[in-house]
Amino acid sequence: MQGASFQKVQFPPTSAVIYVYRPYKYGSSLLRPDVTCGGQSAAIGPGGYHPFVIPAGKVTCEVAGGESNDKVEILAEPHNYYIKEDFSWGVLRGHPHLNPVDSDTAHDEINTCVLEP
Repeated sequence: MQGASFQKVQFPPTSAVIYVYRPYKYGSSLLRPDVTCGGQSAAIGPGGYHPFVIPAGKVTCEVAGGESNDKVEILAEPHNYYIKEDFSWGVLRGHPHLNPVDSDTAHDEINTCVLEP
């Protein structure tokens, strides 16, 4: 994958940053469903990440696949949050999952990812 390696983004003191990332796995490499956080969307491919800069407050992040969807609600304060996108397999398609991750775990995993626009 091409793109800039992981870097934290600067954000206003009244906002939060939710980094949604997806470590590379061959089995789900063709799937790129849109992830939406606070009204913003991005299609995150395998080995990619996207920073969502959003106003502090209650935020829903969600992803929809062909057979299922998943969502996470966060009461966002002005700091960094990390959500890992994973896939499991259904009858015909992959089922996307969004899993909140602590910053220590995320740091090790997201450093292998590149920025998705």
